[in-house]
Amino acid sequence: MTAVAGPEQAVTSDQYLEQPYVYRRRELTEPDWRRFPGWADVTEAQWRDAQWQRVNCVRNIKQLRKVLGDTVDERFYEDLAADQQDMATMSMLLPPQMLNTMAPDASGSELTDALFADPIRHYMMPVRSDRDPHWPSHPYAERDSLHEAEMWVVEGLTHRYPTKVLAELLSTCPQYCGHCTRMDLVGNSTPQIDKHKLALKPVDRQDAMIDYLKNTPGVRDVVVSGGDVANVPWHQLESFLMRLLDVETVRDIRLATKALAGLPQHWLQPKVVEGMERVARTAARRGVNLAIHTHVNHVQSVTPLVAEAARAMLDVGVRDVRNQGVLMRGVNDTSDALLDLCFALQGEASILPYYFYMCDMIPNSEHWRVAVWEAQRLQHSIMGYLPGYATPRIICDVPYVGKRWVHQVAEYDRERGISYWTKNYRTGIELDDPEALERRYEYYDPIQTLPESGQRWWAEHGAS
Repeated sequence: MTAVAGPEQAVTSDQYLEQPYVYRRRELTEPDWRRFPGWADVTEAQWRDAQWQRVNCVRNIKQLRKVLGDTVDERFYEDLAADQQDMATMSMLLPPQMLNTMAPDASGSELTDALFADPIRHYMMPVRSDRDPHWPSHPYAERDSLHEAEMWVVEGLTHRYPTKVLAELLSTCPQYCGHCTRMDLVGNSTPQIDKHKLALKPVDRQDAMIDYLKNTPGVRDVVVSGGDVANVPWHQLESFLMRLLDVETVRDIRLATKALAGLPQHWLQPKVVEGMERVARTAARRGVNLAIHTHVNHVQSVTPLVAEAARAMLDVGVRDVRNQGVLMRGVNDTSDALLDLCFALQGEASILPYYFYMCDMIPNSEHWRVAVWEAQRLQHSIMGYLPGYATPRIICDVPYVGKRWVHQVAEYDRERGISYWTKNYRTGIELDDPEALERRYEYYDPIQTLPESGQRWWAEHGAS
């Protein structure tokens, strides 16, 4: 029986039970890229150069072998090749910065096993053995799982929420994530997926977007995305942002870029920093909130260069740099992993933890996805450690509904893994639908997370 300290009895720290999570401040470190044979002679000046990073991106297994040398077993390359041939919805594209955050403490003979186990490798460079052997795709998985293109009001402009739009300026990124929710459009085609293409010229697409916003005063918030805005030539991006700032009803502009973490060198280029200062000053004069949203999923990605890029943007007047991560099994599906990441973002890199989205129901993603009940448990487990303003919400992006906090589920069949959700607004394709606000919308847990009876039900009924 544990003794309880009385008024005169001192209690030492080792008499307390340890908290479920114990915070220890950890300084950020940049992994040594010279541990990889192919980069043994790369200088710091080269590493910090955005053009060098882009030129030396890894786009295929041959280039990966050149970087890793003979330190990685053939079984890894065979597993990777099998996935690219049979399963991958995104082609390979890894800037050196991103690849360098994989297996940061391993080299030589340790590298193969470290790569197989690495959380960033798990979603940026998936291998065939990662995928679920029984249910690689959910029966209701879709290429455009959120139906964004269905809600285009002009090409690339999704009007899904009453006051907000998503502007997809282009369909490329500096890096391609295996779980990309826009795998229908973004990136190069793979053996499994023949990608759709944007048809309009960029200038015509942007003109149409601006015209729509000028004629739709109910929209006040524009997310400028793609793809990734870091792939838009700076003069074109600055011109588009200045035109957005001329639309009197636009009050919030958010730039979506994973490159802040995957290619921070881009955001440290003088022409980009100086250009962002011009945009930020204009936004401040006009009372518009300008923010950058990035996409970091694991603490290994938060390096000194990432922190430097985030602070450079804040220093020139960007109001906030926020993180929208994706909750994924094998990457960040524990409270320790989430809290380690959030403390590094908020405490060391000045990036606000904002959202963690549950991985969307795209093809071949079942091994990444978590169930709603698992997301709810994780949300509960991270409460109380971070400042309230820096405690991220875990979000289920429900098809035809939109973002919903995981505890907003209206009804939940745990046996079959079917959750039911409601909403309080109509999307752009439901403006004449009188039942849109009364309808329940379904979302589906990964089948491997269900009890045996639920898995048997899906095996028997499938998508019927």
